Amino acid sequence: MAELLIELFSEEIPARMQVRAADDLKRLVTIKLAEAGLAFQDAIAHSTPRRLTLAVTGLPVRQADVRDERKGPRVGSPDAAVQGFLRGAGLTSLDQCEQRDTGKGVFWFAVVERPGGATVDALPGIIDAAIRELPWPKSMRWGNNTFRWVRPLQSILALFDGAVVPGTLTLRTAEPAPEASEGNVCLGGEPTAVTLPYGNTTRGHRFLAPDALTITDFADYQQKLAGAFVVLDREARKARILEQANRLAAAEGLTLRDDPGLLEEVAGLVEWPVGLIGTIDQAFMDVPAEVLTTSMRTHQRYFALETADGNLAPRFILMANRTTEDEGRAVVAGNERVLRARLSDAKFFWDLDRKVPLEDQAKKLADITFHAKLGTTAAKVHRVEGLAAVIARAIHADVDATRRAARLAKADLVTGLVGEFPEVQGVVGRYIAYEQGESAAVAEAIADHYKPLGPSDSCPTAPVSVAVALADKIDTLVAFFGIDEKPTGSRDPFALRRAALGVIRLVVENGLRLDLGDLFLVARGQLALDNAALDGELLAFFADRLVVALREKGVRHDLIAAALSHGTGAGRAEGDLVRLLARVDALAGFVNTDDGANLLAAFRRAANILRIEEKKDGHAHDGVPDAALLRVDEEKALAAALDAARTASEPALAAEDYVGTMAALASLRGPVDAFFDKVTVNADDPALRANRLRLLAGIRRTLNHVADFSVIEG
Repeated sequence: MAELLIELFSEEIPARMQVRAADDLKRLVTIKLAEAGLAFQDAIAHSTPRRLTLAVTGLPVRQADVRDERKGPRVGSPDAAVQGFLRGAGLTSLDQCEQRDTGKGVFWFAVVERPGGATVDALPGIIDAAIRELPWPKSMRWGNNTFRWVRPLQSILALFDGAVVPGTLTLRTAEPAPEASEGNVCLGGEPTAVTLPYGNTTRGHRFLAPDALTITDFADYQQKLAGAFVVLDREARKARILEQANRLAAAEGLTLRDDPGLLEEVAGLVEWPVGLIGTIDQAFMDVPAEVLTTSMRTHQRYFALETADGNLAPRFILMANRTTEDEGRAVVAGNERVLRARLSDAKFFWDLDRKVPLEDQAKKLADITFHAKLGTTAAKVHRVEGLAAVIARAIHADVDATRRAARLAKADLVTGLVGEFPEVQGVVGRYIAYEQGESAAVAEAIADHYKPLGPSDSCPTAPVSVAVALADKIDTLVAFFGIDEKPTGSRDPFALRRAALGVIRLVVENGLRLDLGDLFLVARGQLALDNAALDGELLAFFADRLVVALREKGVRHDLIAAALSHGTGAGRAEGDLVRLLARVDALAGFVNTDDGANLLAAFRRAANILRIEEKKDGHAHDGVPDAALLRVDEEKALAAALDAARTASEPALAAEDYVGTMAALASLRGPVDAFFDKVTVNADDPALRANRLRLLAGIRRTLNHVADFSVIEG
């Protein structure tokens, strides 16, 4: 068994693309090896800023022999059929075929055996195709090349069983140089390909070990790269970064602020991480901590440090990509100088912005277009204020504080600081609100009304914050659905899916008893949208989002659909998410019992019979069964059981006792089973048949009173 080693060495690959590219290289090569009939034991992919590496172990030196059998026409078939079969099999005579009795007659069979070729012969095409098919989000051409890649590709290392794979990658086809001319016609000269040959060399660190390294196998490759100041394994680089950062922080009596996203990015920026610690000028420490950390993280990729009490420390960690003779002093000084310039802008805007009352800033929102079809941001703020007040009354929040928070929530969008650092919108407003004497409820709601921004973001719990956050998201959803700017399978430019998931979390995690349909109605009224169908579209959209939100909890999508489509009795789907999820939980517990599973099967049987008979009769059989026509004990028992189940389930359902409701339904199992075992629905007597169909309709009606059982899967 042999080893295949591939390294694609290039200029710096963007950090966000490296892991996916290494996985794609592994996927493409291994798929193509399998298609060539080449099994292997393991495949490991690595990435650094300058290289993608793949090592495949346990490959055979030769491809397996192939034995291909083809069934042909029946013996004695016309000659045209026989000749077509021979041509398709690549044969010239029936002497090369054999006859077999298949039990359905004697047929011709062609057996073609092809010896497997050398594995190395298949590798150049596999490697070439994998390189060209790598799905980069963005790619480029360089020089006069027609070949596209993420960054200029400098070399390709390709070794199989210790030897160079004989292949090249064509970058472009050069125009022939004219050798002579006759009139306007150029003569002579053939087009020449500009290629990058596969080889057995790589290079180490760009500055610390730039010379070529000759490689024999993957173990040799790892060892020589480690000696050339390259940490090949991404997880090892991350561990090295964390170890150095924590050591430097501990030496100062500080702790490293946890930032997994930044760690991932920095691991894609350095091949030889060298941790250094720098200082933030004390003059900048009165700028909001979120602004400081955003500037350091987003623009400079610095790690923030905290004091023992959790406050931001005036120090930062940076990761250089090399060691220096002065132990990094010049690097630290240069980074401090760059940070000082950035934070000078932040401090200037901060000092300027906090002098202007938020109410005055909010007036400027009238000059900002929210959307061409939806008016200005000031108009949106006005709508959010009205809707937030409605929500505040429903959840017993302070209505005046809610109105105030909604009115000021987006005022910081026109500040210079948010213009410079858009990531801190809301946060800047909170700081200014505190400075200008606003209450804690108002200030926190200004920052929290954008939350939650994703599954890992915290969800507001303060009533005023919740009311404003809900109003903002619901207004956005109704507004964009109202102008037909709905998400598609591939596009969601206004982040409406995220907004819906935010509404779900706000409602469910806070246990809010709100009917979304009522809130959609208020939002539509404020937008002057006279389209009641929007409410149903939005509730269906929320149902889809609920499936996504609850998938990790193991909740079945069909149970959500069954509970949601059951409705509220007001002619529309369920809009109370807390009530909906309680019904889903009870329904899940019910259908997972023997009684529930059997009753679901009985419901399907009844529904199928009704569908067939109602289509045949041309009318529904939804009436009340006639007691005088109940002839058999089992149908009498079923009629009584249906009455009892309805009597028990209706008050339980009204009281939102869904477990009790399901228990009432479970009592139907025995009478329903007995009815189907002993009673013939399609009786010869038309009156008896119609009465028994009405009994089946009673089963359907009773179960559907709780949820739409027709959409529940097996």
